Amino acid sequence: MAPRFGRVLTAMVTPFDEAGRMDLDAAVGLARWLVDNGNDGVVVAGTTGESATLTHDEQIELVTAIRAALPDHQVIAGAGSNDTRAAVELTERVTAAGADGVLSVTPYYNRPSQAGIAHHFRAVAEATDLPVLLYDIPVRTGRKISHDTLLELLAIDNVVGVKDAAGSPDGTAALLAEAPTGTEIYSGDDSLTLSLLAVGAVGIIGVATHWAAKEIGEMMDAFFDGRVGEAACKNAALVPSWNYETGDLAPNPVPTKTLMPLLGVDTGILRPPMGPAPDGLVDAARAVLTGLGRDL
Repeated sequence: MAPRFGRVLTAMVTPFDEAGRMDLDAAVGLARWLVDNGNDGVVVAGTTGESATLTHDEQIELVTAIRAALPDHQVIAGAGSNDTRAAVELTERVTAAGADGVLSVTPYYNRPSQAGIAHHFRAVAEATDLPVLLYDIPVRTGRKISHDTLLELLAIDNVVGVKDAAGSPDGTAALLAEAPTGTEIYSGDDSLTLSLLAVGAVGIIGVATHWAAKEIGEMMDAFFDGRVGEAACKNAALVPSWNYETGDLAPNPVPTKTLMPLLGVDTGILRPPMGPAPDGLVDAARAVLTGLGRDL
């Protein structure tokens, strides 16, 4: 059975114009480009979309615009916050805006207890009838959702899976061994996607999927068809993309917003404090695309 949201999705960047305003026309253009180039859907206003600098009203405008632009594709709304009340309110609003699902990140900076994390996500799940994916990314949030807490939360009817950026495929394997049937794990760490597929993940919510969704999809197809050696070779060819997006020059989403204009796709400026792009990043982006055989 195919995953409910598809196999290849992009946590898309949010374009801003030169004045720093959200550029909905560019966002719609990007979303359409992504689904025309190998993506089954998009995550809108997630952390890659600079959600920390978006107002709730901007997030709803973005979800509404992308929902209208992609009527036949999956639109998952980022609706996380380190304030439970804010996360609940935003979840209610993206539900009303027509999202297909909700991606909710662990409360960041506060470093709540596991009991606090469980309470937070229960409140989010109760605020919607949409399927909810938990986003576990301790390197950004400062807190890992523990194995037991994940199991507790996955027992909730509409908590359907995890975007897994915890960096521990063995932990993912242990989770899936005990999780409810139908739990869906999406790789949230592009470089570990093949490893996570090997222990039961169903797909990716990626960053390099902005420019390499076709190649990533081919890697997945090879793996699920049992051509594991071919999948490994395709993964090896993607290592420069993994290194580029997570390299020392700049954090996500700076590399993506530097690379996409080279493909003729408007992703706008970075909203402070994320910009500007450092020296050398454009050359690194060109090297990645050349390695993938793109004509520039």
